[in-house]
Amino acid sequence: MEDPMYSLQDVIRCDLCETPVPPKHCDICHIHLCKACVEKHLSDESKNHYIVPFKLRGITPKCTKHSTEVCTQLCATCNIPVCLLCVASSEHKHHIKTDILILFETTRELMQKDLQELETFIYPKYQEAATNIPVQRADVNKHSQKLTTALDKQGEALHTEIDTIIQGMKSEIEGMDAQHKAAIDRQEDAIDCTIPEITQIILDLKRLLDTIDICLVSEYASRTEEFRNLPAQFQMTLPTFTPQEIHREQIHQQIGSLSKLAITFFLDEPRILIDIQTEYRGLDSVSCMSDSELWTFGDVNNNILRLYNLQGELLRSVQTKSGYTPQDIAVTRNGGLVYADYSSINLVSGTQIQTLITLREWRPYGLCSTSSGDLLVTLVSDDYKQTKVVRYSGSTEKQTIQWDDQGKPLYSSGYDMKYLSENRNLDICVADYGVGAVVVVSAAGKLRFRYTGPPSTPRESFHPYGITTDSQANILTSGYNHRIHIIDQVGNFLRYIHNCGLQYPLCLCVDSRDNLFVAEYRGKVKKLQYYK
Repeated sequence: MEDPMYSLQDVIRCDLCETPVPPKHCDICHIHLCKACVEKHLSDESKNHYIVPFKLRGITPKCTKHSTEVCTQLCATCNIPVCLLCVASSEHKHHIKTDILILFETTRELMQKDLQELETFIYPKYQEAATNIPVQRADVNKHSQKLTTALDKQGEALHTEIDTIIQGMKSEIEGMDAQHKAAIDRQEDAIDCTIPEITQIILDLKRLLDTIDICLVSEYASRTEEFRNLPAQFQMTLPTFTPQEIHREQIHQQIGSLSKLAITFFLDEPRILIDIQTEYRGLDSVSCMSDSELWTFGDVNNNILRLYNLQGELLRSVQTKSGYTPQDIAVTRNGGLVYADYSSINLVSGTQIQTLITLREWRPYGLCSTSSGDLLVTLVSDDYKQTKVVRYSGSTEKQTIQWDDQGKPLYSSGYDMKYLSENRNLDICVADYGVGAVVVVSAAGKLRFRYTGPPSTPRESFHPYGITTDSQANILTSGYNHRIHIIDQVGNFLRYIHNCGLQYPLCLCVDSRDNLFVAEYRGKVKKLQYYK
């Protein structure tokens, strides 16, 4: 409907100077005012005035206790509009009061922001998740059929003597299917219950945005935060079948093994279990020696590596052999500490420090000890124009990873740190801060994907720094934005770890139970639980 203020047939004018379309209104004197006349009107001190935008005229209700007065404030303690006489009374003397116009406009801004986020991001995310449920169910059947086919092939080779064992394994698959689908049903139920709630909130917000009833507006409380993360998220490890060469005398052992279905749910709110203050002012790295001991280093021009227990007690200090500041550290399968400094890679074993690799024309910028016992090293050329990942067995170079299939560099050049980690599936994951991506290649060095942040995140705001992987083959990476990204082994964003008190999380590692250790820039190590 056309606003009468702008109607050509009935133009509203300033009551003092006849200027058309006045933007202001005195809600006490009930007159329209142009900008030039507002000050003139306020100069009349014989009565009170309350200037509001023209569209909010009538926002001040009559006082229920003083019939000649209007209410320009809201008593937040009592949640009722109050006039100046009420404000001065003993009843509201020590209560919190808020200007009605300020409260109204501030709350409307919040509602508008919430409405935009709900309509633009949250509701579509739930819709997409709901649409994906049938796809997940279909994938369950496809994967189960794949397993069943493999079992049938192996069963045909073993003939009738193994029919009973094969049938038993099929029953296991059916049982795991039931668990898997039950987890999907749980997710669907949670999503289906939440979507109508969000829809109702959106409708309520739209109605509230059209009202000038201050009591209704003041009662508004945002619930957007509780809907930002999808409910009942879970991570699963699908069962696999591993066939064996057939030996009749050991037929049961030679059939193969069927791994169990693993469904792991993320905690809605990750919990900080331990908070350790190290001796460093700036912490650069952390690596798990065990589930109860951590190697660390930090601070510019500090050449000391320190081992702490989970009580924050310093157990051991090691000075680098060269005297240079460490670049990165890694713990080997045998419990040894490997560190890289300016031009070498060294192994700390007991009280001895052995130089494993001496580098020329390249500088180490990241270390990772692999499941096979090899050492992965990110190397940057002396002129900072090239970057590569090299695999060493002892001091022998076994593999170099530098170019993609088109002959283009896999990694950015420059002196930015490039920490790396090996995933459970043997992928090599590099946090490439310079290009703003997690670059993941296979064990053979073939590019699998680049993760540049969730779709809703501007690329320039994502700069990964620390990186680690967990037992579910998820990749966790941190940056300078107080949060940690969790992505799966194919590059899909799963969720953030944030809103739990992290301050500048940098380097990461996980223990054998998937507890996450976070090295904060200001010298703290925090242990987090993010799985149920």
